[in-house]
Amino acid sequence: MTIEAYHLILLCVIAFCAGFVDAIVGGGGLIQTPAALIILPSFPVASVIASLKIPSFSGTSLAVVQYLKKVRLNWGLISIICTIAFFASFAGSQLLTIVSNQFMKPVLLVVLTLVAIYTFTNKNFGQHQEVEYSDRYKLTYAILISVIIGFYDGFIGPGAGSFLILAFVSLLGFDFLHSSAHAKLVNLATNLGSITLFLLKGKILWAVAIPMAFCNAAGGALGANLAIAKGNRFIRIFFQVIVIATLLRFMYDIFVKP
Repeated sequence: MTIEAYHLILLCVIAFCAGFVDAIVGGGGLIQTPAALIILPSFPVASVIASLKIPSFSGTSLAVVQYLKKVRLNWGLISIICTIAFFASFAGSQLLTIVSNQFMKPVLLVVLTLVAIYTFTNKNFGQHQEVEYSDRYKLTYAILISVIIGFYDGFIGPGAGSFLILAFVSLLGFDFLHSSAHAKLVNLATNLGSITLFLLKGKILWAVAIPMAFCNAAGGALGANLAIAKGNRFIRIFFQVIVIATLLRFMYDIFVKP
């Protein structure tokens, strides 16, 4: 099977937009995944999803580079989270090749509704600098974040970056800017975990993945620079928009999509 040139151009434009959004608050998969499945209907779904992990990884990589220049990270904590998240994502992608993830969507719909209500009603959410917690507290929640969201990213995917930001803000006391920076590193680890699994299974369509990767990377670099320049208020607004978009996406999948 081959892909038409205009389809590839369209996918590259979509990849740029996805990288831009994902670098700021996550959620790029909400743009990239459904579009690719519509544009490439003749390809196996597993191959399309696998191929999208490459542009996601490249966009996240460029975003990480931009954040590292300007944002101080907690390297001890993030190293633990990234390591566990890599293996959790690998396990999630392995499960995805065996069973359907459709049964999780009603649960996610409830979770996202609660997230939307909380972020819109709590005006100070994510606006303050990091809160100091004990090392034991941080380690406990770091493990929970990496296992649950890492597995989710490998198994389902869309919105994982937003969930990571929510976790860093609400559980570890980071502000939005620092949460976004840490979330990008974790996203890098989860993408790498999925890519490793899909490489072993030979699922990636390189003719699609490579051009999309360059465009996603460009969008990721631009989005990260904008987030750093605009700060917490801008990221908060973007976060709320993506949470609502994710919520609507799952509502469509559950109530409308046949």
